[in-house]
Amino acid sequence: MLEEELKVEKLSQLKSMVKLESLKKSNQFKKTLTEKKVHSDFFSIFAAKSFYTPKYKTDLLISFVMKKKIGNAVKRNKIRRKLKAIVQKLLKKRGAISKDYTYIVFGKSNAYLQKQSTLMPLMEKSFNTIKIK
Repeated sequence: MLEEELKVEKLSQLKSMVKLESLKKSNQFKKTLTEKKVHSDFFSIFAAKSFYTPKYKTDLLISFVMKKKIGNAVKRNKIRRKLKAIVQKLLKKRGAISKDYTYIVFGKSNAYLQKQSTLMPLMEKSFNTIKIK
């Protein structure tokens, strides 16, 4: 009996979990890059009202992009993973990130040495300014 309840609880958690879906086509990137922008020393966020429907309603359309000028692949991937982890944490906070938008996050080389704890409030503030604009 207890095991069945645990299975049901896990299934409900999986259904409520938000997945990050990446943009695929160049026209999606072009449209998103022309609208709202927020810049910081560690990342830039571009946003547009959702014009493309994700695979599942709970998914968030967001892409993480790094320029090739930034270090080697290891450094770029570490920055990308760090920013992605912050977005995952912010999604757990209700209302921190609006799902009505499509986002592109450009990582910058300064983010490599910064800790997640310092980047998180900056990213939350940036997402809030996009909602307000």
